[in-house]
Amino acid sequence: MKAPLSWIKEYVDVPADVTTEELTRRLTMTGLKLEAITSPGAEITGPLVIGKVLTQDKEPQKNGKVINWCTVDVGDANGTGEPQGIICGAHNFGPGDHVVVVLPGGVLPGGFAISERKTYGHLSAGMICSAAELGLGGTAWENDGIIVLPADAGAPGTDVRALLGLDEEIIEFEINPDRAYALSLRGIAREVLVSVEGASNFRDPAQRATPAADDAGHPVRVEDADGCPVFVARTVTGFDPSAPTPGFIAERITAAGMRSVSLAVDITNYVMLETGRPIHGYDAAKVQGTLVVRRAAAGERLTTLDGVKRELSVEDLVVVDDSGIIGLGGVMGGETTEIGDSTTSILVEAAHWDAVSMFRTGKRHKISSEAGKRNERGVDPTICEAAADRVVELLVAHGGASAEPGVTVVGTAPAMPTITVAGDKAARVSGMEISEETAVEALRAVGCEVTGSGTLSVTPPPWRPDLTDPQDTTEEVIRLVGYDRVPSVLPIPPAGRGLTVAQQLRRRFGRAVAAEGFVEVITFPFVGEADFDLLGIGADDERRNALRLENPLSSEAPLMTTTVLPGLLRTAARNVGYGNASFGLFETTTVTLPTGGAAPILPVDRRPSEDELAALNAAIPHQPLRLALVAVGEADLSGWWGEGRTVTWADAVDAVRAVADSVGLRVSARGVEYAPWHPGRCAELSVDGAVIGHAGELHPKVCTALGLPRGSVAAEVDLDVLIEHAILLRPAAMVSTQPVAKEDVALIVDAATPAIAVEEALREGAGELLESIRLFDVFTGEQVGEGKKSLAFALRFRAFDRTLKEGESGAARDAAVALATERTGAVQRA
Repeated sequence: MKAPLSWIKEYVDVPADVTTEELTRRLTMTGLKLEAITSPGAEITGPLVIGKVLTQDKEPQKNGKVINWCTVDVGDANGTGEPQGIICGAHNFGPGDHVVVVLPGGVLPGGFAISERKTYGHLSAGMICSAAELGLGGTAWENDGIIVLPADAGAPGTDVRALLGLDEEIIEFEINPDRAYALSLRGIAREVLVSVEGASNFRDPAQRATPAADDAGHPVRVEDADGCPVFVARTVTGFDPSAPTPGFIAERITAAGMRSVSLAVDITNYVMLETGRPIHGYDAAKVQGTLVVRRAAAGERLTTLDGVKRELSVEDLVVVDDSGIIGLGGVMGGETTEIGDSTTSILVEAAHWDAVSMFRTGKRHKISSEAGKRNERGVDPTICEAAADRVVELLVAHGGASAEPGVTVVGTAPAMPTITVAGDKAARVSGMEISEETAVEALRAVGCEVTGSGTLSVTPPPWRPDLTDPQDTTEEVIRLVGYDRVPSVLPIPPAGRGLTVAQQLRRRFGRAVAAEGFVEVITFPFVGEADFDLLGIGADDERRNALRLENPLSSEAPLMTTTVLPGLLRTAARNVGYGNASFGLFETTTVTLPTGGAAPILPVDRRPSEDELAALNAAIPHQPLRLALVAVGEADLSGWWGEGRTVTWADAVDAVRAVADSVGLRVSARGVEYAPWHPGRCAELSVDGAVIGHAGELHPKVCTALGLPRGSVAAEVDLDVLIEHAILLRPAAMVSTQPVAKEDVALIVDAATPAIAVEEALREGAGELLESIRLFDVFTGEQVGEGKKSLAFALRFRAFDRTLKEGESGAARDAAVALATERTGAVQRA
């Protein structure tokens, strides 16, 4: 909303020492946020004065153009008092006319500097200005040529800025949707009154005596009183359609951001800006019979003023006469009754419309107008008669019209609800010392009627439909007392609370994988089908069943990811592209697994039922917590100390084992085929029989597609399963002072037999004396046979209360080998 400062001050007195900046600061503090302060003449500098044309000699040029060599009296503005010689190409002025002159040294909008220069054989010292050259297009000063001022505009040499309105300050406010009253000068002036200290004498432009309703006005029938509670109609005749718009009206509506169209339209817009009440005018000669307000019937159509033929909804409020629909109520009029160049009688409509209907109609037909913007937010229903009377007054005063005596008023303004609120509520909500007397004073300042003590009964004013409950009235009190006075108080956290078990474990997981040399990253959870293709995930894989977003950030990634790997591997590839040869990355986040159910639309006028809430919860996708990691390049870096070691699938498995070990769990692994891993180098990981994920070397095709080095490894595990099985309090390891007994065994097994299977059999068979077991060698060759491998394990035995007797460790070793032979077919190597 743009408001000229002079227009605001027309309705409220502001102390002379209050600057525009201070005024807007106070308004911003009370909720009317400042967007900008502008001035039409802000870019114009230097001497801009009134000049009187003394002579005008027309001089034809060789190119066919005729120029005027003028002498202009500019008083003492040029420093000499002598007439100024100026070349001008316009012809809409003559000797004796008063014009606007910018002298050398002046600068016009756009940085156009004026200087004395020789042109067309003369030394031209200045420029005679048009409205467009001064940035006044669309104002009352606009014409097809030079601005010709009134004869009484002032003496030559007088600064002309004030006369043209170039020094007017225009304040632009950001108006929240619930403050529709501030979309008018009436509302802004009232805010100045309650916000600026010393402001006084509010003059309400809607407070005026109006003629009483009678039966002589244009007949109106309202069939939907809920949609249109009040309808006022007035008629003027003898209107001069060629009458120009007065300068003050054209300048003000232009400054407010609207375009000057014609006198009749400009007056309705002026009154709307002045009072906030949208007005519509019909060509009375084109209206046939009684005006009727009703809902549209199915299939009805209307061609609106913008030339669009619209198919109406049964929810649309329309105005009809005997010829059919002539207007979309409160939104836009129809073509058939449009005021035109030959209109001499005008039917003025000032009606109050249901805000919800206005909003829905505007959205349905994609119509955005200044009238609709106000009607859909809620307008004062009690000023329809005053607004119509003000329009009639201006049409009579400036259009030569005569007001018909008939006044039609149908319906009455709906009563405002009474709100019950505690007198100390504002103090309790804000934490400030706000007495009940202060609260009552603030509410009355915004127009509320307040009665009672302790418990207040508050009736909001009719221009504040946003005040509907105690919270709204409390906000009004606090904003007028001052948001800047609300104390900043740090809330005291309750004692005895900290991280939940799940949060503690999640941090433990992160520390464990970071200790293995991995760096944490955060990626976007959005993917597309192409991401699954790059990972080689088959069409029938359940990971393809992803939740599709209604409004994705990118059309290439419209799905919520079901696996952490796509984003993590893209990040790894980006690092490789930046020249990082060896690194490890990990991410801990949730994935989204659709449940298949559609979320119900819950009601907003009541609390949802338990069944409705249950249906909503059932539709929420499952979001398990996952950990994914990727390692590229060397696990042990090369250097002067020798060659490094390239990462292998075992590094990915070991990193997951470290994570599981942090919560007292041991991971088992078995070989499987699972994309995007290499078929022969992928392990399915499990804890206590529950599968937690996969780890291994990425498939070569995946590495090539993503731009990763061959041999890169990755893992992804379900942390929810680890949290479920986690041992929260791990007993400290017992330290024995007894000597250890060492036993080594080498077992020959099939090459396809996992080492972990042999290890688990040895561990179980060795019994309680076994302290540790470690695979220290893997050998293949002719000595063990084709398709075989030799696994060498170091077994350490110890008792906590005694020294082992001779043969005890050997017996335990033999029992371990026997069980490994039984389960895996292992043969002890001699």
